[in-house]
Amino acid sequence: MSLNPNAKPFSFNPNAKAFVFGQTPNIVPLKKEATPAAKPPANAPATDATAVAAPAPVAAPAPVAAAPAAAPAAEAKKEAPANWDEEDNVGKLAEKVAQTKIEDEEPPPTAEELAEIAEIEKEEREAKAAAEKVEPSAKKKKDTKTFKVHDEREHLNIVFIGHVDAGKSTISGQLLLQTGQVDERTIAKYEKEAKEKNRDSWYLAFIMDTNEEERNKGKTVEVGRAHFATTKKRYTLLDAPGHKNYVPNMIEGTAQADVGVLVISARKGEFETGFDRGGQTREHAMLAKTLGITRLIVLVNKMDESTVNWSQERFKQVEDKLSPFLKQWGYKVEEEVTFVPCSGYTGAGLLNDVDPGLCSWYKGRSLINTLDDLKPINRAKDLPLRLPVIARYKEMGSLVIIGKIEQGSISVGQKLELQPSGKTFSCVGIQIEETDVDMASTGENVCVKVKGLEEEEVQQGFVMSGAGEACGTCCHFEAQVVVLEMLEHKPLLTAGYEAVMHAHTVSSECTVSKLLAAVDKKTGKKAAGRPRFLKTGAVGIVRISMAESVAVENFKTCPQLGRFTLRDEGRTVAIGKILKLNQLKPKA
Repeated sequence: MSLNPNAKPFSFNPNAKAFVFGQTPNIVPLKKEATPAAKPPANAPATDATAVAAPAPVAAPAPVAAAPAAAPAAEAKKEAPANWDEEDNVGKLAEKVAQTKIEDEEPPPTAEELAEIAEIEKEEREAKAAAEKVEPSAKKKKDTKTFKVHDEREHLNIVFIGHVDAGKSTISGQLLLQTGQVDERTIAKYEKEAKEKNRDSWYLAFIMDTNEEERNKGKTVEVGRAHFATTKKRYTLLDAPGHKNYVPNMIEGTAQADVGVLVISARKGEFETGFDRGGQTREHAMLAKTLGITRLIVLVNKMDESTVNWSQERFKQVEDKLSPFLKQWGYKVEEEVTFVPCSGYTGAGLLNDVDPGLCSWYKGRSLINTLDDLKPINRAKDLPLRLPVIARYKEMGSLVIIGKIEQGSISVGQKLELQPSGKTFSCVGIQIEETDVDMASTGENVCVKVKGLEEEEVQQGFVMSGAGEACGTCCHFEAQVVVLEMLEHKPLLTAGYEAVMHAHTVSSECTVSKLLAAVDKKTGKKAAGRPRFLKTGAVGIVRISMAESVAVENFKTCPQLGRFTLRDEGRTVAIGKILKLNQLKPKA
């Protein structure tokens, strides 16, 4: 077959369908008269008719090119549907290819199967992302449910306060002996040491007074700490010093207590010495109320002494003289104060009720029974953690912080902050009474083992809190103060007055920088104008400034961290509550 040199060049028809092998193209058959022999000469001039029929020559080479496909098309004896398109063609080709697969090969997934697989994978990705998002909180919730409660019994912190030589340490030792916390061998050892010092009756005090200075002088210096329990409650016993030189230590111990036990010596002359002006009975009772002690037990000790001999008259004399004073300082004597007679040396009236044959006129309960019968304290367990630092030490390379939880709770693994430094760290262990626990709540005295904190970064008076729930810090605050008794040579509280501020376990030098207002004691309303001074017995609003920031709180937010006392030259000159924290820079 020879090519026609006069034929027009081939031009692509954009409207033509794509040719796919194995399918019958929609080709209009050529008419017999439209054979190459019937074509006009190539050199013939183009006419309107040939111009109109121009699309036809596009298919002219089809007989030559489509000749091999003519047989299959003839065998099929079917024409392609009029609505045949490229997508149908591709789908049919896929079916034909699938039919040629070997029999034991799995067929490829269909479009529906592919869509279903894609949907499953999408759901798995979404579920994984959702799990990663809620995992921390879900884990925390799970851990909280598995936390073991250390002991279902209520825990109380009791502090023994009162004038020096009233018998606080002896009573503390006797309680530990009667509750089985001290063995007979240890008691025999202390008895021998007391005899060697010619202080035979001091052996019970040696249980709490552990250092030589305290044993030689017979005076408690540091706050003693011990634990005992009854069938109803658990107790932490705090033995505070009674000497006026150690009042700051007494404040530290009382700030940790829930219940105060004011020990009075019934011996003739000793009660009067402690209660008269300058005695510690007055100051300790007042400080206890200031530091948040609302439940007070007045323990009239030494009732077995020869000058007393369990006299009802002497007991009544103490009660009648002390009750008006306690009422003056805000105690509801009928509801919040209980008077109990006892003998610390013999143990009568401490653990068990007093024998009627010994004291027939007293119908009340013993000290421990009175404590057991107290109504449960309403604890702020659901509020943010507040744990003032009492002390810290290193143990096996780990840092351990000691303190009482004033608010909230703490658990192993919890992220914590330390104020006012702002350091962050984590809790890796908790001990209550030398027992490992998972968590501890408000009112517990704990030893917290931490990670991520150095020993020199922790000081007494710092406050632990949960991460993101930091305790307030400031170097200036506004407070309402009550002036107690000013010094003889400094009778007025004025702007510029310098003192030492004690709040929870922190103490800091401070200055009364400004007197903002005087307050009427009867109505509680502020007087017009700013006062120039405040004298003994006055109430006022003042601004107090410190050289460094301290961790304290507004009294309404956290009362335990919002109370404070001002001391000057060994005397308490004012008490107060914080009204507002001022975030100002400390003095240079």
